[in-house]
Amino acid sequence: MLPFSRNELVSVTKPPIEWEKLWEQYMNSYENWKQLFESFQKANTDMQQGFIDLMEKSAKESSPDTTKQFGENWQMTMNEAGKAAFKTFGESWQKAMNEANFGSYKQFTENWQKTLNESGMEQMKEYGELMKKFAETWNNMWPQK
Repeated sequence: MLPFSRNELVSVTKPPIEWEKLWEQYMNSYENWKQLFESFQKANTDMQQGFIDLMEKSAKESSPDTTKQFGENWQMTMNEAGKAAFKTFGESWQKAMNEANFGSYKQFTENWQKTLNESGMEQMKEYGELMKKFAETWNNMWPQK
């Protein structure tokens, strides 16, 4: 005779209902997170493409002095915002401004994306602030009608 009943054996080998609920809750949370992460990645890619399109258009249609002034204005807002995590971002932007060609902007964007991929969530908040400053600087120089 076994030292435990058949019912005890079943309860030992079958996960309790509360474990199943916890697992289901976890999986639902994970799926939500995954969808949000994928949405964020898409939004980031779209925003990056918009940035590239704006910079390419401004390089073609604006004078070098205007483009330089924009770059200086944006860099000043970055510095004023005190975004230490994006110090290399500002340095990379300055390098792109000094070279002032589409290839340097493309390299800037690639470096920017690499920085973002290596950063944590706090840097994501700062990134949002940085892009807000980009939009404000742009709109100050070229107000939307």
